[in-house]
Amino acid sequence: MLEPLRQGLPPVDPTAVSGSASCGLPARFDAVRGARTFTRSTLTQWGLDALFDDVALVVSELVTNALRHALPDDSRPGGGGGEPEPPVRLHLMRWSTRLVCAVRDPSEGRPSGSFTPAATEENCDLESGRGLFLVDSYSDSWGWHPLAGRLTGKVVWALFSLQD
Repeated sequence: MLEPLRQGLPPVDPTAVSGSASCGLPARFDAVRGARTFTRSTLTQWGLDALFDDVALVVSELVTNALRHALPDDSRPGGGGGEPEPPVRLHLMRWSTRLVCAVRDPSEGRPSGSFTPAATEENCDLESGRGLFLVDSYSDSWGWHPLAGRLTGKVVWALFSLQD
């Protein structure tokens, strides 16, 4: 997981990862609650409780986006799919100075609603479509890239700088 994810991140030493955790998420909207619970548990274990609110908001937006826009029709929430492996996966990785939240999904297309400042200003009254704007606002940087090798789909990630 780290190798394809590193392709889109600022330079990091993969051997310096001090913690990583991941969980599979089913194609149900209550998976967002599960992702937040997993995030709280992991951040608590790493002693990063103070970051929970911002990280949980970003995780919620990334997982919701994956569930709404990146799943095939038969595995979308409310669809008929019964896949053996969860279609969306949340990864949390910690370095000494960085925390990365990454959501992997089966779609190879751009994240839906890709954030552009002009589009957000024009549509600031919309109830939806602002998820990546929130990700951009609460994280230090974010991006996405298609997966390579045996893995198909993409990873959308957000990076948080950790204070010493």
